[in-house]
Amino acid sequence: MANYPSIFNDVIGPVMRGPSSSHCAAAVRIGRLCRELMEGKIDEMNIKFDPNGSLATTHESQGSDMGFFAGLLGWEAFDERLPSYKSAIADAGMKINIEITDISASHPNTYEIELRNKREIRRLTALSTGGGMIEIIKIDGAELLIEGDYFETLVYTSNSEKVKMFFENNFVFDELNICLGKESFIEIKAQRFPDEELLNELKKLDEVKSIKKLSPVLPILSRKNIEVPFTNCEEMLEYNKDKNLDLWELAVHYESARGNLNHDEVREKMKAIVKIMRDSVELGLKGTEYKDRILGNQSKNFKARIDNNTLIGGEVINRIILYVTAIMEVKSSMGVIVAAPTAGSCGALPGAVLGIADSMKINEDKIVKAMIASAIIGVFISKHSTFAAEVGGCMAECGSGSGMAAAALVYLADGTLEQSISAASVALQNSFGMTCDPIANRVEAPCLGKNIMAATNALSCANMALANYNHLIPLDEVIDSMAEVAESMPRTLRCTALGGLSMTKSAKEIEKRLNTS
Repeated sequence: MANYPSIFNDVIGPVMRGPSSSHCAAAVRIGRLCRELMEGKIDEMNIKFDPNGSLATTHESQGSDMGFFAGLLGWEAFDERLPSYKSAIADAGMKINIEITDISASHPNTYEIELRNKREIRRLTALSTGGGMIEIIKIDGAELLIEGDYFETLVYTSNSEKVKMFFENNFVFDELNICLGKESFIEIKAQRFPDEELLNELKKLDEVKSIKKLSPVLPILSRKNIEVPFTNCEEMLEYNKDKNLDLWELAVHYESARGNLNHDEVREKMKAIVKIMRDSVELGLKGTEYKDRILGNQSKNFKARIDNNTLIGGEVINRIILYVTAIMEVKSSMGVIVAAPTAGSCGALPGAVLGIADSMKINEDKIVKAMIASAIIGVFISKHSTFAAEVGGCMAECGSGSGMAAAALVYLADGTLEQSISAASVALQNSFGMTCDPIANRVEAPCLGKNIMAATNALSCANMALANYNHLIPLDEVIDSMAEVAESMPRTLRCTALGGLSMTKSAKEIEKRLNTS
């Protein structure tokens, strides 16, 4: 099936707690699928991380352990209990072993997992692909692809053809795959699970050993024969030739087709997300505290400086800095944020959009439309490049957020569709090659500064576009170049905590202090 990103799956979201969407939120989703594979009964698990991947050094400090174990407990990524995961796992009596060993992983965020209870042993391989998105690529030795966007029914059987025929005669599904491994099974992707009566009939077959049901973990389901109006900027402009739609309207057309939603539903979903972003700003400005973080509450002092008129610069840019800082502080104190497009870059887009909107006294409806407009830029990036810092460095996270924000700011200023695209192109051009190097494995510094840089870069690029600066390189070509730059970056610069500032003497001293406190 064609892989078309969804605004609400791949670009704006998940709503979550924790330092990193690719570590924490994705791990929650992997953990929830593991829980369902074992029908909620897990006594022991063994987890392997490759020494050459990012998880070997960051699985605890960036929230992978927290997310995965929370998922095993059935919690969501925004659950307020997340920080207490260790005691909850202990209370549940689960035995856990984490091993750093060569598993020949081709992706830096690879989980090789063995799950045990008194009845069975299951093994699976999972990937975190960026922004909270996941792939289960192997179960019990059989290759497959589960991304969490279907109701998945796995039927372990000694006669695949017989079970296949049973489903073809009795159930409407989107896709059926015969998965051959140590234990072979049929995988059924559908819009719902088969009803219990049908499953009971299936269980009567001698050839059926067991049936597993894996619920979707993404908000927008996939389906067969999806058709979207465009997948890149050039196609979007061609689609718009006889329509004269704004960028936000084009994004609504796309997501409506992708997610099987009506136009009002798309707007309402984004309206709810903008409210969460606004709540994050307000919570951050009240002041946050958290023991296990590097930076304290800085937004409170910055606001005092704004109020006393003792900062350099204008009200607009300082408000952006304030809002970005507030959101990042909520993230680092385990508050609820929206990954947009990732948790590591959660401050840039909403900080820029809400900061400008408040400075210009723009109403909520236009803010929602601006955020929708930003999201279609993210769709193009997701489709043709990556949001994963482990794959593309911080260029993939803050760089992407900056390009998305630039397009949104042009819309807020009543610019044209072409000017929004131009702003996004220049903002992305300015972000090439950014390293991912969080100090002490915490996604705080230099992440805060990079989010602020991304947001202020978006403002600069929006103004350049509004003044009709020539962006020279079409957006699609810039995004393709992002992917090429990502592939050519050294692993130590695109894989968290392996290079750059994270390896300095001072960073190591901070890391040691945090680990012994």
